[in-house]
Amino acid sequence: MINLLKLTGNMKEEIKKLSELASAVVKEHYDPIIGAEQNDYMIAMFQSPEAILCQLQEGHIFYILIEDGVYIGYFACYEKEEKLYLDKFYIHKSCRGKGLGRYMMQKIINIAKEKEYPAVFLNVNKNNTDSIAIYEKMGFKIIRSEKNPIGHGFYMDDYVLELRICGSD
Repeated sequence: MINLLKLTGNMKEEIKKLSELASAVVKEHYDPIIGAEQNDYMIAMFQSPEAILCQLQEGHIFYILIEDGVYIGYFACYEKEEKLYLDKFYIHKSCRGKGLGRYMMQKIINIAKEKEYPAVFLNVNKNNTDSIAIYEKMGFKIIRSEKNPIGHGFYMDDYVLELRICGSD
């Protein structure tokens, strides 16, 4: 059975387990793209239990994808620029290709509709061609390119992709 669990700040054990999943998925996927040094820095900044708790306290929405009690994916989003910003969207490698990304994306679109956001948008590394292709297949369009410093001499060199929500301008 597959379900989505909404994370809250008082779910300490779930936050710890999510951080462990996040670290494993992000290491496997991004080390070849951006290198282990930058990836380890970014995991500490954005995927540690402390970082996740801080993001929850700032109003970020986290959902964990669970199959038969096992954490297999997650996403996080929040309001930015009067739209829904998809900050994290990951599925464990062993569970990809089963339609779970579409399942999670439908939940994200439903959140955007409930909050009456005109679009969902995200950043994706320019060299992350597989993910770019998946997002485009889901209807996202590249709207710009940006390079953002994140500290310690590291940059996020990304495309910004956007999905317009039906009924919005």
